[in-house]
Order: sequence, then C-alpha cells, then structure tokens
Amino acid sequence: MKSLNLIGLLFLLLLSPLAQADVSHAIFDGLLKKHVDEKGMVDYKGLKKDEKDLKRYLDLLSKNAPQSNWSKDEQLAFWINAYNAYTLQLVLEHYPVKSIKDIGSSIKIPFVNTPWDIKFITIGGKKYDLNNIEHGIIRKQFNDPRIHFALVCAAMSCPPLRAEAYTGAQLDKQLDDQGRRFLNDPSKNVVSGQKASLSKILDWYGMDFRKNGQSVESWVNRYASTKLAPKASISYMTYNWDLNEQK
Repeated sequence: MKSLNLIGLLFLLLLSPLAQADVSHAIFDGLLKKHVDEKGMVDYKGLKKDEKDLKRYLDLLSKNAPQSNWSKDEQLAFWINAYNAYTLQLVLEHYPVKSIKDIGSSIKIPFVNTPWDIKFITIGGKKYDLNNIEHGIIRKQFNDPRIHFALVCAAMSCPPLRAEAYTGAQLDKQLDDQGRRFLNDPSKNVVSGQKASLSKILDWYGMDFRKNGQSVESWVNRYASTKLAPKASISYMTYNWDLNEQK
C-alpha cells in the first residue's frame, strides 16, 4: 500500500508544473563571455561569426515564454536577456552600422519608425518589438528601477553590457553590480559631493527612480563611490548613440 502511495505521489509530481524556469541561458552566457569585454563593449565582428549560436538561443527563448509559476526573478532575468539578445541580433542583421538609430525606416517619424518599433521578435507565439519588451512588460510588470542599469540598447552611453547572462538565482546581485558599474563609470556619470553630471537615462526614466519614496539622488548615493550632498546640483549628459563596439 505504501509503495502504491509513493508511486502515486511521484506521478503527481511529474505532472505538476515546475516551480522554476526550465529555459537555460547558457548559450547566451557563453556568447557574452566570448564577445563582451570588461568595459561592456561588444566585438560585433566576432559575434557575427557566431550568429547561428545567437539565433539558436533566440529560438529557445521564442519557444519558452515565461510562465506564471516561474519566480519573479526568473521571469525578469528572461526578459532582460531577451531584450539584450534581440538588440544584438538587430544590430547584426544590419551590421556594419555606426549607430542603432541608423536602423529602421528611411522615413523617420519620431517614436514611430525607430529600431525599437520593428516587430521582429516572436516569443510564445506573440509578436513583439523592443519597446514592447521594455515598456509593456519589464517596466509595467516589474517594479525595479535597476532594470535601467541592465537593459542595453547598443549605444556608447548605455550601461555596460554584462559579460554574462542574467539568471533568477543571481539577479539581485547582478543588478546591484550593474548599478555600481554604471554610476562609477565617468564616461556615463560624473559624481562629486556638490554636483553631478548624470546619464540621460536617469532623466528619461526619472519617474521610475522616484517611485516608493525614492529619488534620483538616493539611487545615485546607493551606488556611487562619491555621495551627493543634500541640494547638490544635477545636470544630464548628452547621450552618445554611437555603437558600443570594441575598437
């Protein structure tokens, strides 16, 4: 009788949905380690040679959309990786380019005909563009401003592309590390006690950083080695849209 009960329990466990993501980011992790340097710059020429592997990873994402029984961190790691991987693929399809902004319709209508509006992504049978993933999913469903330190739109002024894939198990640690790298990189943010020249990202998405009683200043002080004094003056840098390519 006990053996029958044990068999029945095992059968139910096999039928029950997994409590964690069953998609591996190992392929993407290997590509990032191979083609992204310590500054977050990309070897697009080398990555182009491995494009079949990137497409294999994207095919894996396409067939394994996040499920509600995945942990929140696993879902967010999936979508951050998807955004970054599909951005790389978009650049590769048009490479060589000087800037991701060169990609898109020849008739440039602001906020309409941009590379972020090209619906070239299919995940779980649904069509997406990069804006759908960033604004319609990541910003809408996950209340974490640190995503702006992790999403990389292939520009020099973007946060550094991480040389490893995001995972649910390491996500919190990875996002904190991205915040430190981004806020302490003088090519992207310059912080002194009485003033700061910050990335335009902190201006564009200021409302995200001001949620839950936070402020742009408190996020800067959370990660910057030099802390801002109260009432420090803040300005924002011009965004450099040149391709984040290794020289």
